Amino acid sequence: MTNTKNSLAPRFSVLDLSPIAEGSTATQSFKNTLDLAQHAERWGYHRFWLAEHHGMPGIASAATSILIGHVAAGTTTIRVGAGGIMLPNHSPLVIAEQFGTLESLFPGRIDLGLGRAPGSDQITAQALRRNLASDSDAFPHDVMELLDYFSPNPKGQVKAVPGTGLNVPIWILGSSLYGAQLAAAMGLPYAFASHFAPAQMMQAIEVYRETFRPSQYLAKPHVMLGFNVFAADTDDEAEFLASSMQQAFINLRTGRPSKLPPPISNFWNQIGGAERALLNQVLSCSAIGAKEKVLDEIAAFVNRTEADELMITSQIFDHAARLHSYEITAKVATEMSGQGNSVKV
Repeated sequence: MTNTKNSLAPRFSVLDLSPIAEGSTATQSFKNTLDLAQHAERWGYHRFWLAEHHGMPGIASAATSILIGHVAAGTTTIRVGAGGIMLPNHSPLVIAEQFGTLESLFPGRIDLGLGRAPGSDQITAQALRRNLASDSDAFPHDVMELLDYFSPNPKGQVKAVPGTGLNVPIWILGSSLYGAQLAAAMGLPYAFASHFAPAQMMQAIEVYRETFRPSQYLAKPHVMLGFNVFAADTDDEAEFLASSMQQAFINLRTGRPSKLPPPISNFWNQIGGAERALLNQVLSCSAIGAKEKVLDEIAAFVNRTEADELMITSQIFDHAARLHSYEITAKVATEMSGQGNSVKV
């Protein structure tokens, strides 16, 4: 097994998109999401995050704040949050009220990750009724406005009720250097979407750590990295399970977004060179295999990045197989942390 550079292993958390599998419904996806969160809590995962996407046939987490409340109500200790809320789609006041409500209902357990992208295509983004011409440029201002709503002594005349004075940790999410620079300048924790857009990961981490300014929110840099895991009892079974996500990603990138398809045996040998190159590029931050292989690949990734936290996503068609993948990953985390029977928290 590869040893990690860090004296402490990273925290392990869960990113769930409430995937809608072929032949299934959003209703079943929400049941599966809560079941996964309850298992993740028992296995010792630190956070359970849900992501905002719109108009995607295979993703049910569009009304992210509502689903966060559903998960938080069905769990007791795990932190629950957004990874993330796409702030250009919303008024900062509305998000402050929503997450102020969540924090009031579930004190000390709510996180708010903020993204700059719309989480949809342009037509869907327009249907969300936001002014697209200025939204991306307004993102830093909107983040500052949101932080002010949670301040004990807001500078603005409008107050978020509930929201004012509540401790809702805010994260900056990104897949480019922009988010890294913003998170560093504001002294906020940073989450990079390496699970599907890894190209600028190492450069973004370097920029964030080297330019980070300590703030009232965070004393030193904190880097969370997305990472795909498809774990099973054998390497062959894991490769089989991973084919669902691989198919879905090819469908998305070729303009045919779909529900999560069932896995296909020997899928890698059925696709062309261009499709393999695409998957090798966008899914390079992944571990596919039995426990020992997953352990080695995660440890190597942590050695390379020195991540403070890993956000594990596992888009697997069969819910029981997905649970088993997360269970195996929790055992990997236990071995990396060397702490008895739980993931480091």
